Amino acid sequence: MRIDDQLHIDTPEGARLSLSLAGPLPRALAYGIDLALRGLVLLVLSIPLMLFGGHGYGLYLLLMFLLEWFYPVFFEMVWQGRTPGKRAVKLAVVHGNGAPLTFNGSLVRNLLRTADLFPIFYLTGFVVMLISPRQQRLGDLAADTLVIHLPAPPAIRTRETGAGEAPDWPLDREDQLVLLAFSERAPALSEQRQQELARLAYPEQPAPAALEKLRRVARHVLGGPAGADPARESDQGAAR
Repeated sequence: MRIDDQLHIDTPEGARLSLSLAGPLPRALAYGIDLALRGLVLLVLSIPLMLFGGHGYGLYLLLMFLLEWFYPVFFEMVWQGRTPGKRAVKLAVVHGNGAPLTFNGSLVRNLLRTADLFPIFYLTGFVVMLISPRQQRLGDLAADTLVIHLPAPPAIRTRETGAGEAPDWPLDREDQLVLLAFSERAPALSEQRQQELARLAYPEQPAPAALEKLRRVARHVLGGPAGADPARESDQGAAR
């Protein structure tokens, strides 16, 4: 039985994205954590709600409905494809091409859990996941989503020296892929071409300043070493 698998995606930027697909066991653990949290919320709120008699019971049923169907949608949007359970197990939901999860994708995959539940205890979803080449249940197939293990921050070597600089805009997954592609391919590009690319990110700055800023941001975000020259280290390693 396959527990986890690897999926390789070639991005339009020319970088290869490797995703570690999550199998049934870690996904079941994440679901169990989320189920326990929802149950805890219902238990805590049921006591004051019951004091309101029939109205409180109606509110309790409404709360149960919202937690069952929209709890995962809410957290997957707020935490970039992660519910509290997935976050604890270090899982995330993305689209089939590695792009960040959208609202429509989250809504479809979670509303179709009814089909995966049939006939009992997610039996249909479990069987479909086992035979799917990308470990997808029915909801994932309909929404074109994947559940993956969150990768460790990549350690990217660049040719530039100096400290990194935090980006001045909120990064999403596509931005990270672009920075990854730039860091890997920059040594093969001319200085002029690198400046042209940097101006796309910082059009308000002169080309040399834009390139230097983009290099600092790439070092900060992608984990490149600060204060060391990887190209020189590579030459020294070859000499040894």
